[in-house]
Amino acid sequence: MRKLFLAICCAIAGHLFAANELSSPDGRYKISVDGMTYSVMFNGSVIVRQSQMGVNIDNRLFESALAVPRGEYKDWCSDLELRGEERTEVDTTWTPLYGENASIRDHYNQLVLHYEKGSNGQGIVAEGYDKRKYYAMDIVVRAYNEGIAFRYHFPETANSLFLHITGEQTSFAMPEGTQAWYEEWAQGPCEKRPLLASHLSSLDSEPWFESERPLLLQLPSGTYVALLEAAMKDYTRGKFRLKQDHELQVAMYGCADIISPYDTPWRVIMAGERAVDLINHKDLVLNLNEPCALASTDFIRPGKAFRCCRLAKDAILQSIDFCADFGLQYVELDAGWYGPEGKVSSDATKVADTRDFSMPEICDYARSKGVGVWVYVNQRALYHQLDQLLPLYQQWGISGIKFGFVQIGNQQWTTWLHQAVKKCADYGIMVDIHDEYRPTGLSRTYPHLLTHEGVRGNEEMPDAYNNTLLPFTRYLCGPADYTLCYFNNRVKNTKGHQLAMAAVYYSPLQFMFWYDNPYPVNGEQELKFWRDIPTVFDESIALDGLPGEFIVQARRSGNDWFVGAMTNCEGRTVSIPTTFLPKGQYTVEVYNDNPALNTRTKVQSTTLRVKSPGKPIRLTLQPSGGAALHFVRKK
Repeated sequence: MRKLFLAICCAIAGHLFAANELSSPDGRYKISVDGMTYSVMFNGSVIVRQSQMGVNIDNRLFESALAVPRGEYKDWCSDLELRGEERTEVDTTWTPLYGENASIRDHYNQLVLHYEKGSNGQGIVAEGYDKRKYYAMDIVVRAYNEGIAFRYHFPETANSLFLHITGEQTSFAMPEGTQAWYEEWAQGPCEKRPLLASHLSSLDSEPWFESERPLLLQLPSGTYVALLEAAMKDYTRGKFRLKQDHELQVAMYGCADIISPYDTPWRVIMAGERAVDLINHKDLVLNLNEPCALASTDFIRPGKAFRCCRLAKDAILQSIDFCADFGLQYVELDAGWYGPEGKVSSDATKVADTRDFSMPEICDYARSKGVGVWVYVNQRALYHQLDQLLPLYQQWGISGIKFGFVQIGNQQWTTWLHQAVKKCADYGIMVDIHDEYRPTGLSRTYPHLLTHEGVRGNEEMPDAYNNTLLPFTRYLCGPADYTLCYFNNRVKNTKGHQLAMAAVYYSPLQFMFWYDNPYPVNGEQELKFWRDIPTVFDESIALDGLPGEFIVQARRSGNDWFVGAMTNCEGRTVSIPTTFLPKGQYTVEVYNDNPALNTRTKVQSTTLRVKSPGKPIRLTLQPSGGAALHFVRKK
């Protein structure tokens, strides 16, 4: 059912709504906006105290061209005056091309506050120059059952107003005693710290605190809060900087030059009584992005992939055979196939002369085996050769490109990157962005952008604390290419822990056996779980978990359910409920660590029969361990 309600309320606003307040449809969230400040309540308690809104703009060069004397621009928003408001309720349901859920409800109340420059502005208006015509800004606020979001909109003007944004005033004043899981860079370690300058300062680092997004917080009440960024496509990346004790501020990577009409990225606040509530509400990030913009999506096919590092013809053909035998949909030719990736002289339009294969013959052989081919291309080549590469790769039959070492952060490279992604769709080529890039939901608009790195995954060989924290932090903003390993002896966790990742970690393009020896499988029964599990699902439910301690994630594909359970460096007993299952009888394959087994992987396979509703399944997880379960409903 699709519903859309619109009410434009200016003079009569007081008869319908409390002035400048907006509640979520279920009433659990309430945001109050007063001038350029706001506060947020969740379940009747304040989760964000009175905080700042607004942007910093320095338009002195622009004004000088209009013969307007230069003024001081320390606080551009200080004299904005509220001129009107609009209120809207939207309730729709949309069907993604693929995802963690087969359908997504988009239900929110929206408040748009129209501001214009007032008579107390800095500087003198030149004769015949209507300041209000050029200086206007809207604050767009949405209240969902899943969270609060707001952004700044600069309306269209007669002369397409140019604005030089030097920063945001947007801040988040948290209750005293709030702690944050601080992560300095996208692939860095994460550490829980109080929001106090005395706990965050160091002798050689300034500022004291500047953390990646999403940022997970825990209030003294026990409530969990996540701060996120959505729909960042042609702006600058924002992080969260400690402004003062208990208060964070959006820290833009650099300045942004915009032309109206223009929307800044959404600033998002999610809360949950349980930490897993955040995971179950993360479709909010997709809802804050535009619908699919592609005319054709037939070429988009999520799947599992194997990386081929030995770039010789025999090794590549063997890799393709392995993919076909194991049920992996793609092989990826990694860095070096066209020469040293960091050199300008390397030409990504051809295979390096030192190699003994051609790309058309590799694509033809892969196609005969039902396997697609991805290629790694460094940004250096993408930047110089993209318009040559795309029609050529389409001719070869390339399925996708893994963008390597992309520049991130500033407006120039952010805009270039997303334009490059858009161009790939024109040639039927999918995309995986690696290194420090973190998503903000643009895969809804460009679903051929299957996945992204920006995660401390198996390239860093992290411990189980990191792995049980990721679902509550990095994965809140979108899929991550963790690059799953299984046999590599540098992995710090059990095989059961690694096995469960295929259910816990969402990535429409899921790389498996990363860093493992070529063609590593040797009859390990538990790897049937990796064979059977898809990479996209019809329904996803985080059942239980605590950040950095443990996670239990369930996902449905058709009538089958796949569950992954992972613990941190401590062993524990977890309870897998059966109440989330539709009523009926099920056969369950359980794969769990058993150190007593005399096998290479020490993973025990057990078959159970359960019913729903019924008793939960209790599992003992080894330190740094995990378990994977496959529920098959009996007919």
